[in-house]
Amino acid sequence: MKKEFRVQLRAYGHYADFKIFSKDTKEDIENSIVDKLGQNEVKLEKDGFSGKHLKWITYEEVINDSRPIHYEEVLGVRVATGAPERG
Repeated sequence: MKKEFRVQLRAYGHYADFKIFSKDTKEDIENSIVDKLGQNEVKLEKDGFSGKHLKWITYEEVINDSRPIHYEEVLGVRVATGAPERG
């Protein structure tokens, strides 16, 4: 089953943030990212945040859950203790 993933790419002073649909395996996610880049569907923007020699890709599953996230105060800072499990 394919899932939706948010991908953030930073490379050579550029940044892209886009979504893909893929199976939840390393190979399928990598292939979906390469396919999206190869089809010129990703807009790369100049990034003043990272250096031109750095590069990395992060991805996370997108879950549209209407249930509230639980919060807790830790050392005076409000933090999310985790999203509720899907039923």
